[in-house]
Amino acid sequence: MILTIDTTIEPDILVSLSDGTKNYTKRVAAPRQQAEKLLPTITQILKSKKVSWKKIKEIRVQNQGGNFTSLRIGVLTANALAYALGIKVESLEGEEFFDFKGGRAVKPEYKGDPNIGKKKGPAC
Repeated sequence: MILTIDTTIEPDILVSLSDGTKNYTKRVAAPRQQAEKLLPTITQILKSKKVSWKKIKEIRVQNQGGNFTSLRIGVLTANALAYALGIKVESLEGEEFFDFKGGRAVKPEYKGDPNIGKKKGPAC
């Protein structure tokens, strides 16, 4: 089974499960809630199709597009799950990876620098 994660289609997240012949997809509205809704959505699709975590053999993740935080949540979750399950992780676009002692991880490709902590308007 292949698990695919896409958190770049704001305000939704898309999770799909494929066995090579059939594809099961769940799209969930998650405006500013990707972190809270991603793992429960993955768990729901696995449970609804009666698939255990052990049957997942590969994780694919969208690693380009969307806003900084949404993209980061999807890629981080895919990398962490792949590491925990001891399986391969692949990017849906681009081939940006980095190797580490425990394996390989997908590298997110951001549109620009994050706008974290930059205030808009007059300083307080």
